[in-house]
Amino acid sequence: MLIKKLFLIAASVAVFTGCAMAPAGGGASDQASVAAAAGRLRIAMVDPTAAALGPLVADDLSYGHSGGKVDTKASFISDLLDGKSDFVTITITEQTIKVVDANTAIVRHTLAADTNDSGKPGKVALKILGVWQKQGGNWKLLARQAVRVNP
Repeated sequence: MLIKKLFLIAASVAVFTGCAMAPAGGGASDQASVAAAAGRLRIAMVDPTAAALGPLVADDLSYGHSGGKVDTKASFISDLLDGKSDFVTITITEQTIKVVDANTAIVRHTLAADTNDSGKPGKVALKILGVWQKQGGNWKLLARQAVRVNP
C-alpha cells in the first residue's frame, strides 16, 4: 500500500510539473537526478549566486541564446550576477528528459519568463534544448540552445 501511495505521489508530481521522463539508456534514478539538477538551475537563475550556479554548469559550457549570443560558463554566471540577464520568474513546461548513456542526457522544455535585463522589464517564451553531462557524479549543463516561440 505504501509503495502504491509513493508511486501515485511521484506520478502526480510529474503530471503537475509538466515533466515527462522518456525511457532511454539511463535508469529512472538518472532521469530523476537530471530533473533535480535542471530544477536547481532554474531556481539559481531566478536567485543567482556563484555558489549555486557554479556546480550546475560545466566548465566547457556553451550557452546559446535565442538572439544568437553564446555564453561561456564565466559570462553566463557573470551576466546573471550583474543583472544583465535577470530572470524575475521562470516557468518550465513540457519537459522531457532522455538519458542517452550513463553520462549524457538531453533535456527539452518550454520556458516562459518575466525578465528585467539590465533594468528593462520584459517577457520571453522559448523552446530550450539542453545537454547535461555527468561529471564527478553530478549532472552539469554542458550545452544549451534556445529558440523563440512564435506568438
